[in-house]
Amino acid sequence: MMNILASINTKQTYECGSLGLSFSGMLPNIVHIIITVIWIVVPILLVVFGLLDLAKAVMAQKEDEIKKGQQTLLKRAIAAIIVFFVIPLIQIIINFVSGEDDTIMSCFNCFVNNKSCKAVNDQGNGW
Repeated sequence: MMNILASINTKQTYECGSLGLSFSGMLPNIVHIIITVIWIVVPILLVVFGLLDLAKAVMAQKEDEIKKGQQTLLKRAIAAIIVFFVIPLIQIIINFVSGEDDTIMSCFNCFVNNKSCKAVNDQGNGW
């Protein structure tokens, strides 16, 4: 956790793309951390909660509840797959739409993958 916090330089200014879009060093790091947590935790939680619902239905030993539990598990598994593949799908769409211009893709990679950020101004570590 300290490595993550130490990597967030509050006084650093970054730039992405050829248009010169600049922003604080905190912003891309925080967005990257949030997306990574959502990308990992949400699908796991959806599958676990779906399994718990199915286990409760099986313990009740009622055919209707077991079918409902199976449907809930299936819906949550599909939702987990969708959540997991949203970022790569958006990346493919942005890459396709942006064409030869790397500005949009560069900013996307800066925020989502924590890559392609050019440091413009470093005034020391904020911690």
